[in-house]
Amino acid sequence: MSRALMHTAARMHYLDGLSQVEVSRRMEVSTATVSRLLAQAREEGIVRIEVIDIEEVGELGGRLAAALGLKAVRVSEAGRAATLAPEVGTLLTDAGLAPGGVVAIGWGRAVQSVVAAGLPPCPGVTIVPAMGGVNETEGHFQINEFVRSAAAQMGGVGQLLHAPSIVSRKLSALLEQDPGIARLIGLWDEVDAAILGIGRYERGRAGIDMSFSEAQAERIVGDVLRHYFDAEGRAIRWPGQENLLSINEEQLRRVPLCIGVAHGREKAEAIVGAARSGMVNALVTDMQAATRILELVEREDR
Repeated sequence: MSRALMHTAARMHYLDGLSQVEVSRRMEVSTATVSRLLAQAREEGIVRIEVIDIEEVGELGGRLAAALGLKAVRVSEAGRAATLAPEVGTLLTDAGLAPGGVVAIGWGRAVQSVVAAGLPPCPGVTIVPAMGGVNETEGHFQINEFVRSAAAQMGGVGQLLHAPSIVSRKLSALLEQDPGIARLIGLWDEVDAAILGIGRYERGRAGIDMSFSEAQAERIVGDVLRHYFDAEGRAIRWPGQENLLSINEEQLRRVPLCIGVAHGREKAEAIVGAARSGMVNALVTDMQAATRILELVEREDR
């Protein structure tokens, strides 16, 4: 089999966290072919599977927390988004959320996988979306569905936000007059824990053209809830950002446990920027991202 095909299949499955069924769909081959490609990739050394000692994983989390100034970092050994869920669950359980507490949910592929894999029981908590809806049909944008699923898993009460994430000033004023929406938005000041995706900025990708200038686009490394930042965590604002219906940066910095979830080497710069921005104070990631983050931070220290 072609080494290029083996490499493509391996990258999609092991780095991007796609199932073999999804890889077969994207490569337009059968799932049996994907299975053979992955097996041969391991035989030929394109893929190397290493079982990491659990103490080493814990040590890596501690090093990352110190390097990024975070309260806690949990590192998953596997490179799939779904494997982040138990680590997110541990952080939520350790937080001891009481009935009446508020949990905010963001959007993105990592958040989608974490919610799909399951969250721990936290009876009586209120689950809210961290921003309004996004005009995209793909599953990882469906933030209200994440809230509904999370509430069912945790034994909490879901509060859905039936409003777009970007609104005009006129619509914003009208929404604030709606008792239900005003009550939900008011809960953003009372969030006890949040689960948020950390996005990597890719210029020209559909759905994220926020009219940045050329100079701004050169600096951006990522975003949290469409709040963009550079590698040092400095905010990079876009025209019309004041009309974004979302928890704002200062509200996020006041959340006692704000968990950023992201995986893969390609997310390392965005994770560093998010940590430095202060919009997340805890991190759940994988070994690949973790080792790359340490490389970046140690390079800066030289």
